Amino acid sequence: MKIRLQRAAWIFFCMILCFSLLPGQARAEQPGVSAQSAVLMDQSSGRVLFEKNSHEKLPIASITKVMTAILAIESGKMDKTVIVSPKAATTEGSSVYLKPGEKIKLKDLVYGLMLRSGNDASIAIAEAVARSVTGFSLLMNEKARELGMVDTHFTNPSGLDHPNHYSTACDMAILTQYAMKSPVFRKIFKTRIYRAPATNKENVRLWHNKNKLLTGYEYSTGGKTGFTKASGRTLISTASKGDLDLIAVTINDRDDWKDHRQLFDWAFAEFQRVEVVRKGKIKARLGNLYEGHLFSKSSLFLPLTKDEQRSFTKKLILIKLPGNVENWTPPSPIGRLEIVLDGRTIHSVPLYYKQKSVEKKRGFWSIFHGILDAVLSGTERPLS
Repeated sequence: MKIRLQRAAWIFFCMILCFSLLPGQARAEQPGVSAQSAVLMDQSSGRVLFEKNSHEKLPIASITKVMTAILAIESGKMDKTVIVSPKAATTEGSSVYLKPGEKIKLKDLVYGLMLRSGNDASIAIAEAVARSVTGFSLLMNEKARELGMVDTHFTNPSGLDHPNHYSTACDMAILTQYAMKSPVFRKIFKTRIYRAPATNKENVRLWHNKNKLLTGYEYSTGGKTGFTKASGRTLISTASKGDLDLIAVTINDRDDWKDHRQLFDWAFAEFQRVEVVRKGKIKARLGNLYEGHLFSKSSLFLPLTKDEQRSFTKKLILIKLPGNVENWTPPSPIGRLEIVLDGRTIHSVPLYYKQKSVEKKRGFWSIFHGILDAVLSGTERPLS
């Protein structure tokens, strides 16, 4: 009897041990999505929290219009009155039913573009901002390069299918992160209903946003829908809860409303916004030379799980000064502080050197230049 009890206790202990070692026990399973491509990004830091084929180049349909909208906003012509061309009025696909010769403000066109996905509005915007669709497409691609959207190419402002019109979930998240810095864009992005004033050709229009998450998900802060036969359903959406602001992008997703809610709920439950680098002085194991001189201009906050909060490390990278030390300008970064998880850098912040007087500056740089040449040469140094 005693032996049986001991054996049962041993089996029970082994079961507990096995379950405790199973992957994913310390952190909830990542949500599954039906999208061909997807990404979930932290809006503040740009950290990617979830991805599935996020760099795959695909047709993106009307989520293209996020780029069209931000270019229109940045043109400084939002109060300009636009005369709708016959070409714009007869554009195929989704429409806000503009009339040839209609006089309407650019601002109203952007609302029609984003809430009702008006292809006619996109052409009217392109012609107003850059005189032609071709010219506007050049602006779109130039902006994409500026933002680091390396896997993107635009041929039109609407998202209509074209072999050379494509992007990725990751690039569209980068674009949305940039666009959300604009107060005007954020206001349009989250508008549920817009009343467009009467024009010379049409009475007052009432536009309802096609983004169902704005009324069906309590944390939603905006979004843009899209669909063509080639792209399938595409969706960009944003959501905020507490101090977490998130961006989700899915491409070719038959169940996008559900997938976006699941992604947001998972992230809100798993991640907390944590200050990983505090603004001010940075201490390092390099003797008194660096004590109180290296500093970060701003604090860095990252979304981290509880496990990640215990396991992330910091790595100090110092650069070798190019040429003569006299050519170095003190406001330039002298290195960076990397945040490392599982051997992979997830973010970094630039570091600077600050001196108290000109005298100390002369003495320091002659010593520092020799140290970098002889010892550091761009190598890594652990933090204390």
